[in-house]
Amino acid sequence: MALEITQFLLAAQSADAKVRTEAEANLSQFREQNLPGFFLLLAVELSNDGKPTESRRLAGIVLKNSLDAKETVRKQQLVQQWQVIDSSCKSQIKSLLLSCLGSSVREASHTAAQVIAKIASIEVPQKQWPELIGSLLVNMTQQGRPASVKQATLETLGYVCEEISHQDLVQDEVNSVLTAVVQGMNVEEKSLEVRLAATRALYNALDFAQTNFDNEMERNYIMKVICEAATAKEGQLRQAAFECLVSIASTYYELLEPYMQTLFQLTAKAVKEDEEAVALQAIEFWSSICDEEIELQDYEVPDSGDSSVQHSHFIEKALEVLVPMLLETLLKQDEEQDQDDEIWNLAMAGGTCLGLVARTVGDAVVPLVMPFVEANIMKPDWRSREAAIYAFGSILEGPSIEKLSPMVHAGLKHLLDAMKDTNEHIRDTTAWTLSRIFELLHSPSSGFSVISPANLQQIVEVLLESIKDVPHVAEKVCGAIYFLSQGYEDAGPSSSLLTPFITQIIGSLIATADRTDNTGSKLRTTAYEALNEVVRCSNLSETSQIINHLCPVIMEKLAQTFELQILSSEDREKQGDLQASLCGVLQVIIQKLSNTDETKSIILQVADQIMMLFLKVFACRSSTVHEEAMLAIGALAYATGSDFLKYMPEFYKYLEMGMQNFEEYQVCSISVGVVGDICRALDDKILPYCDGIMTLLLKDLSSSELNRSVKPPIFSCFGDIALAIGEHFEKYLQYALPMMQSAAEVCAQLDNSDDEMLDYGNQLRRSIFEAYSGILQGFKSTKANLMLPHAPHLLHFIEVVAKDRPRDETVTKAAVAVLGDLADALGSSAKTIFKDPAFFAQLLGECLQSDDEQLKETATWTQGMIGRAFSVCG
Repeated sequence: MALEITQFLLAAQSADAKVRTEAEANLSQFREQNLPGFFLLLAVELSNDGKPTESRRLAGIVLKNSLDAKETVRKQQLVQQWQVIDSSCKSQIKSLLLSCLGSSVREASHTAAQVIAKIASIEVPQKQWPELIGSLLVNMTQQGRPASVKQATLETLGYVCEEISHQDLVQDEVNSVLTAVVQGMNVEEKSLEVRLAATRALYNALDFAQTNFDNEMERNYIMKVICEAATAKEGQLRQAAFECLVSIASTYYELLEPYMQTLFQLTAKAVKEDEEAVALQAIEFWSSICDEEIELQDYEVPDSGDSSVQHSHFIEKALEVLVPMLLETLLKQDEEQDQDDEIWNLAMAGGTCLGLVARTVGDAVVPLVMPFVEANIMKPDWRSREAAIYAFGSILEGPSIEKLSPMVHAGLKHLLDAMKDTNEHIRDTTAWTLSRIFELLHSPSSGFSVISPANLQQIVEVLLESIKDVPHVAEKVCGAIYFLSQGYEDAGPSSSLLTPFITQIIGSLIATADRTDNTGSKLRTTAYEALNEVVRCSNLSETSQIINHLCPVIMEKLAQTFELQILSSEDREKQGDLQASLCGVLQVIIQKLSNTDETKSIILQVADQIMMLFLKVFACRSSTVHEEAMLAIGALAYATGSDFLKYMPEFYKYLEMGMQNFEEYQVCSISVGVVGDICRALDDKILPYCDGIMTLLLKDLSSSELNRSVKPPIFSCFGDIALAIGEHFEKYLQYALPMMQSAAEVCAQLDNSDDEMLDYGNQLRRSIFEAYSGILQGFKSTKANLMLPHAPHLLHFIEVVAKDRPRDETVTKAAVAVLGDLADALGSSAKTIFKDPAFFAQLLGECLQSDDEQLKETATWTQGMIGRAFSVCG
């Protein structure tokens, strides 16, 4: 069989499709018949220097892909598959892989390093491969080991550190790994490959090095070795060393003070003189420092005494030399940079870092940047003029309005003139800068805007002329129109200023979306996004007729998409993207016109035709358009109210499909949200569909395949259904409540140190409270006592959440509201369960002190409900 597997692996790479397919089928058959034997043969193939490189490489890839996958469920299956293999067979495989690190064929040792790391990711956390680190370190410490073995070993250590958590190794192992890695980086090491592998391994091991960085002597040595590598004669090594420094800037910010002088000199030299890949990392170091300091400023509590990480003000201290260095980089543009989103060069990195510096130090950056702007803005060469505008645009976020206002007022006319510059790089950067000005310095509702009745007409004229420019410039102009419109949202009388231009702006955006020269650009999508914002933020009393005329135009465009010739998957994707954009516009139109009773009638007249279009869109079956059409239908349900019932027989099958779409979980989540919209629209008329809906929701909650982010919307949806059907929810109580209770217990076990998990936990808590609120309100008049046995669990959950620090305000609001709903629904029965009035008084007292008016209002209402329940009892 060993001979055969070589042939199969070679044939699986054949140019002949028939040979390839047959070989793949043979490999699959062997895998299914005897998985441990298959893995062992792959390991034998990979580690045998007598086999062809091609078969060895594929053997390693197949083995690696049999141990790991991107999808969580698939990954769990592969992990279980490995864990049940006989331990002696696994030991043989691991031994072969470790021996392969000594292979003279670089490709084989490199692949073996990756496979070892994948096995380590499964076994090391379970303490099932305790000898791994020791075995690898032997390769580093034994005399006479060739450089190729050291290189492969360091590579393996790096991959292992990337795969596992720092809690999975004991400190002695971490010390040994770091010693081996730092020795490998040392200038005494003659082999560049070893030094490079060691530096890359250190990058992955930095998270493990907290104890070592806390020790000044060890930290000094590690920093010395990295700084030496950052000045090595090989560019690859310098780049890898700066990557380590970037990581250290964020991981060990509070320990950097003694090294900052040296690090500034190193980074400044790299930015000025080194090759681009190295210089980019040197700039990234300063961007990382900015990120840390911005975060510290965001979370700084004055006089709190919280000094877990000391703000060292590195950016402020380096400002006078750092800013000129960054400004110089802005002159190093690429000719192609505006056309290609993938390009990342020195000028772009420098501008991004300058923007972060502005956010870090605020006003102090302005006097250092404006002389550069003034010196370059009128120069004949395009690079100087573009750099001046880019510098100006980069510092608009951070400094105060008082500091920025004079320079923006003075510069606005020049920027509008620059939109006619002969150089398209300048027009591109200017459009981006105008977009930033409108985003950050145009907010009539807060009392400040650089736009006035005196300059608005010229601004609109320039934008509508420039939107005809080349696609990448037109795209930025759409962004400027987006923020120009957004500024007028809720702006009272000021919102009327844009009204005279709305028809023209809408016409230009539709013409832009229809352009045929936008291949490869996001112009059409950006134009429709800008159109949505123009409609959303317009003054409805003045623009309802304009929006009324827009509606049939968009409906017609959506109808035309069904006539498009679809000959390839690319055609199908383009059709889907266009339909998604048009459904998005219709959603905004429906929402806007539904805001008043007078304008709602416009939607009601065309609701049947719109719904027909949406149903046709579903028949095209594209996931992106499925999302947008679903959201638009949610808006239509809100607008049509109980009349939506007539669409349910035809629409329900698509709603079911959406709720069962585990793979594209956003579609599933949005479909669940639409169920809530329909409940609010139909009230108890949704009853005939509830058995089917609840069955699917419960199935979704029980599934291990469904992304966890869909679970909070499902609990909220329970509340919507209960509120709509009232006492009829009783039959679902025995299924819904245990799910809610077990989810409440999960909340207590979530890791709140992870921002993503904290956010998910808050969503989950809020949605459980919303579910209870809906059920309690639905049962209030007739079946409230059904909730009595479940009240203690709910109260306990509220108590647990109330102890959370910090606590999300929306979660607090939901907890206080459900407390009031409980007292309101149970009435005279409440006294038996409200056993600890002190706890509730404390929670409500805290809420009554809040700056959030809505929270205060909810707390006052809840206080009244609890008081009423007790007085009824008394």
